[in-house]
Formats: sequence, structure tokens, C-alpha cells
Amino acid sequence: MADAGKPTQTRRAKQRALCIAAGPGEVDLSELTELLRTAGVASVGEMQQRRPDPDPDRYFGKGKLADLKREVKERGANLIACDDELLPRQERNLEEAVGVPVIDRTAIILDIFADHAATAEGKLQVELAQLQYNLARMRGLWTHLERLGAGASAGIGTRGPGETQIETDRRLARDRITALKRRLARTKGTRATMRAERERAHLPTVALAGYTNAGKSTLLNALTGSEAGVADRLFHTLDPTTRQFLVGGRTYLLTDTVGFIRKLPHELVDSFAATLEEALEADLIVHMVDASMPEDELVDRLAAVDGVLAEIGAAEVPRLLALNKIDAVSEDRRRELSFRHRRAVQLSAETGEGLEDLRAAIETAFLRTLRPMELLVPYEEGGRLSELHDVAGELDREDTAEGVRVKARVPAGSVMRFERFAVNGDGASPSE
Repeated sequence: MADAGKPTQTRRAKQRALCIAAGPGEVDLSELTELLRTAGVASVGEMQQRRPDPDPDRYFGKGKLADLKREVKERGANLIACDDELLPRQERNLEEAVGVPVIDRTAIILDIFADHAATAEGKLQVELAQLQYNLARMRGLWTHLERLGAGASAGIGTRGPGETQIETDRRLARDRITALKRRLARTKGTRATMRAERERAHLPTVALAGYTNAGKSTLLNALTGSEAGVADRLFHTLDPTTRQFLVGGRTYLLTDTVGFIRKLPHELVDSFAATLEEALEADLIVHMVDASMPEDELVDRLAAVDGVLAEIGAAEVPRLLALNKIDAVSEDRRRELSFRHRRAVQLSAETGEGLEDLRAAIETAFLRTLRPMELLVPYEEGGRLSELHDVAGELDREDTAEGVRVKARVPAGSVMRFERFAVNGDGASPSE
């Protein structure tokens, strides 16, 4: 019975992680530390081992494990966080050698995604990614049952219950993965229908892409006047958010996508295609980066996003670089950024500085894709004129006896809709 006057301790002790990495060079573990912070875990230190490749059985070499165990004790850590995705045997052997739980980079990211997913589709995607990740790790969950059947003298009826349960769980997990993929495929079909509706409206689409926490949601709010959730944490946005905004009299659709990181787990590239597809289908990608970070880190993060965009097939989509958080940068650094990234737009989504420059750059990038057309639209086709206004913005029009003669710059995807009204070089309509 608890002593009178002493509150019962019901809350779990705060997790304190020691961050580890192994490889041929020094690894920047600041991103892993930030991932842990987002997951609610404190970082109490780090340890790295220089070696060509991590040990295939224990991640660290045998000689380094004693140092790791001592460091865990001295730092008061109750968790080890690894900057790489561990093989199941590496995770198991590392835990046995050091005596505290081990979690790898992928598991941390999945935990964050599970906490942040808000929509039904986002939750399905998280569950699918977790099942795919855990499928190969199920053996460890049934070690205690396997031991019942260990040894040649084990009695009849005691051999293999663990293996039987493992196979049962694996089959159930595979069945669930298949079901989730079917449901996500239906969701993808619905999303494709919504995208087709947008394409029929032929509104130009702009996707915000960039390293997580670069300020994409803040920029979405600043450009569109929306109130999308914003927070200083990684992966705050998991589900795509699309809003309209006006530039030069033309309506654009702006979509905020999931944040990128180094070494994005392949389960997430596959499972979170919903938000990444918006970048693939966009007319323009605004690639945002935090301008307040050191140049070498900025370049690394640009490369991380470029790599993922290439992986999903969006490498050829036109791109505009936006250097955000410029309000936190000195004048000397601004000049350096102007020299190093000549075509980039410098802005602050927080203060509004540079937003007009960004709008102008978006319009310029889009105008490059337009095709000039001269049309003669009969008066009875007045609805087509309205559509033309939507996709082309401002028109040069003249009312004639035959109909409305129009000069406009039309998006490439809309040209086919209006070609039958095109005027030939002699001033005649093709139907004449």
C-alpha cells in the first residue's frame, strides 16, 4: 500500500536516448536528435564508430559495444536510437549486448507519422508502412515461445509453438497489408477523380516541396489566406492540403506536401505516395529551403529533396527555388545567397517579405508554358469564352459579325479544347 501523502507514480519515465551511427565518415546526428524531439524523446548524447560499413550482426563492432554500454550508463540513457535502419538481427543483438531497448531511424519516423496522421487515408498509410516494417521483425516477438521447444529432449507437443504463432501472425499481417493496399487503391482512384475535376477546370497547380520544417504550411497560409495547421516540429503536415490563390488575375491551386528528410525509408516513399503524387502532377514545384542554416547543410537538404523527387518520377517537373526564413539572415548572408543561388527567390513566409517576388516568379514560370492562340469563337459558344477566361486569364478580344475574335495564351494541356476555334494564317476559321 502506498505511503499516505505520497502521490502514486503513474506516468512513464521520460525516455532518454543515446544517438549512435556507424560509417566511414563523421555523421551529423542533428536530424536524428530533432526526430527524437518531435517524438517526445530527450537526447542525452551520441557515439559514432568509424568503419567502412556497420557490423552486419551488431551494427557496432564487438570492441565498441563495451564503450557503448558504459556510455549508456554514464549518460543515464534508457534507449539507444540508431541513425540507420537496422536489420532485425542487428537490433536484437545490440539490445542483448547493451541491455536497453534499441530503436532505429525508420521506427522513429513511423512513430511520428502515426502520431500526426489526421485523415482516414493518412492513418491507413501509416498502418501499411508499420506492417511492412514489422513483418520481418515478428520473430523477436515470439522468442519466449520458441524457447519452449528448444533442445533435443523437448517433449512432444512442446516443439515449435513459437514458429507456429509467428507464421500465423505473418499470414495475418500479409492479409492485412493486401487489404490496406486495396483500400488505398480505391482512395487513390477517388483522388484521381478529384484531380481530373481540377484538370477539367484547367487551373495551374503549384506544389510546395521541401525539407520538413522549412515553412511550407506557413507559406500556404500566407499566399492563400487559409489556416492550415503550423507547428515547429518535423512532419507536421502528412496529408496534402490544397487551396486557391490569385496571381495576375489567374487562379492557381497550391498544395502543401509532406516534408522530406535524408534517408527517407522506402516504406514511406511507397506508402505516402498520396501526398507526393501532388508534386508529380503539378505544373510547377516550389522547392522551399530554410535559408537560415549553414550553406553546407542547405546544399545537403536541397540534394535530399531532389533525390526523393527523382525517386517518385518528378525530376522533370519545372522547379522554383524559394529561400525561406530570410528574416533570420544577415545582410552579408543574403548577398552570399544571391550569389550562390542566383535564380532563387528570397522570402519570409512569416513576415511577408518577398511574397510579391514569389508570386511574380510563379507567374513567370507558368507563362513560359503557355501557347499563343488566335481564336474565332461563335456567339452561341459563349460558354467556351468563359472557360477560356478561366485558363488563360486576360484576353485580347474583338466582337465581329462572325463571332468573338480572341488572342490568348493558353496552357499546353488546354490547347486541344480550343483548337477547333483556331484561326488560320489567312484569317479564316478552320471550319470555313
